Amino acid sequence: MPGTTKNGTVASHSLPATTTNDSRSTSPARRGRGRPKKMRKHADNSSNDNHNSANNTNSNVGHVASPERSRHGEGNDITILPPRWESVAVKAVPSMDAVVKVFCVHTEPNFSLPWQRKRQYSSSSSGFIVGGRRVLTNAHSVEHHTQVKVKKRGSDTKYLATVLSIGTECDIDDEFWEGVSPVEFGDLPALQDAVTVVGYPIGGDTISVTSGVVSRMEILSYVHGSTELLGLQIDAAINSGNSGGPAFNDKGKCVGIAFQSLKNDDVENIGYVIPTPVIIHFIQDYEKNGAYTGFPILGVEWQKMENPDLRISMGMRPGQKGVRIRRIEPTAPESHVLKPSDIILSFDGIDIANDGTAKALCLSGGDHIHATAVVPFRHGERIGFSYLVSQKYTGDSAVVKVLRNSEVHEFNIKLSTHKRLIPAHINGRPPSYYIIAGFVFTAVTAPYLRSEYGKDYEFDAPVKLLDKLLHAMAQSVDEQIVVVSQVLSLFHFLNSAFLVFRITASFSVLVADINIGYEEIVNTQVLALNGKPVRNLKSLADMVESSEDEFLKFDLEYQQIVVLKSKTAKEATSDILATHCIPSAMSGDLKT
Repeated sequence: MPGTTKNGTVASHSLPATTTNDSRSTSPARRGRGRPKKMRKHADNSSNDNHNSANNTNSNVGHVASPERSRHGEGNDITILPPRWESVAVKAVPSMDAVVKVFCVHTEPNFSLPWQRKRQYSSSSSGFIVGGRRVLTNAHSVEHHTQVKVKKRGSDTKYLATVLSIGTECDIDDEFWEGVSPVEFGDLPALQDAVTVVGYPIGGDTISVTSGVVSRMEILSYVHGSTELLGLQIDAAINSGNSGGPAFNDKGKCVGIAFQSLKNDDVENIGYVIPTPVIIHFIQDYEKNGAYTGFPILGVEWQKMENPDLRISMGMRPGQKGVRIRRIEPTAPESHVLKPSDIILSFDGIDIANDGTAKALCLSGGDHIHATAVVPFRHGERIGFSYLVSQKYTGDSAVVKVLRNSEVHEFNIKLSTHKRLIPAHINGRPPSYYIIAGFVFTAVTAPYLRSEYGKDYEFDAPVKLLDKLLHAMAQSVDEQIVVVSQVLSLFHFLNSAFLVFRITASFSVLVADINIGYEEIVNTQVLALNGKPVRNLKSLADMVESSEDEFLKFDLEYQQIVVLKSKTAKEATSDILATHCIPSAMSGDLKT
């Protein structure tokens, strides 16, 4: 989702089965087997004919407009008029000077060796200037940044930006803001409305323009943030480097941020845009709280009530509609008032249908980002009721009407963000780790699984970890899944003469017996230490460091156990750290 920065950069999420403009290294060897791969769904193609042309500013314009039609006389003859893309381009031109190119140097964490980072790499993307001397771009454009620079259109100067945090403020030289006006935000577009995407794709130094229409509008799953928010599907070309650039309507106002495109052999020209309601929510969240607090959720899993027998069995009267609560997040505030099998009838006065949709209202951007007008979502259209929740802010209250035992109840619920058992991000922090006797313990996150098993980790990771990723709920706000990431060996040579002899003879080394037999334990969850449950990585480290027992007994998943002699394990740790050039036995966050 987008984020605002005063004089700086902003954040956004990404879609499934899409490509990003990150320059990532090849995936590591895969360690396990997970779910069998499923065939990807075929995406609807909005346009069958795509014609590209270039103007005198090297802009690429794709033909995707719906033709205008006029009826003459009383007959049925229809005259097809050519699409008027010129008007879109002309009206959008004044805002193009506000589009900037973003240069970023990234240094990603090394999740396999969490005490160090990977080799740095560079990327470029797009952004644009908004009110308050701020620049808006996508989160993945500046993720794990070590340096960020921006360059205006037609300028040969790159301005260094000091990013204080993703989605917040960056300081840029005052000269950067001279001669540019901020982009104005427009309303949520309708289907078939023309849009123009502006940016710097494929690393080009001159601005590029592609045009198309809005072909779909619905709740989408944002991969980068693992959340569901409103998204626009367009048929304008969005290529690597376009990410973070604005999408303009025919009045030259910004209606969204380009951030992904669908790459599949069965589809063509499918791109995705973060719409203005999501952008405005992010900016106002930052301005209201001084930090990005996130989009709240209603922490429940629900079931459709389309079956008439199911409705009767749950005590619903004719005309009553809603969805049944299956499970409730234990860490969510609503867990204290809602119960499984409650039927959610309405959210903040808006009725919910049996299929989980609602005639929602949407935020109107108007002429500035502070507009809060509410208008009907779209005539004749419905949208998932999670959209209603996403319009709220963290800490806001909402009235939820439920049916329980054939009686209607109303609850005032305080909304909060989602506590995931396996987080989608580490929020720019280095990975946490703890080492004892060569056993490297770490907390599982989505980036960790992606590092271990590649971009298809949702299919290739161990089934038990996938089950926790997709279905398990955290029982407390500090709960983590702690695993043995790998087992480091301790080796040494008796003397230099022996060293030459052993290498010449068989290339073998003497392995310390502290962890012999445990080398094949990889990515297996730690359940308990000496009979005490492991709540999170810090609790495991504290229990090991303070243990006065003769042995350390780790209970692992799959009924495995690891037993180490306490005194020997702690003595061997320092030698193993020195052997592998590891500066500390634990990450900095575990020392506090």
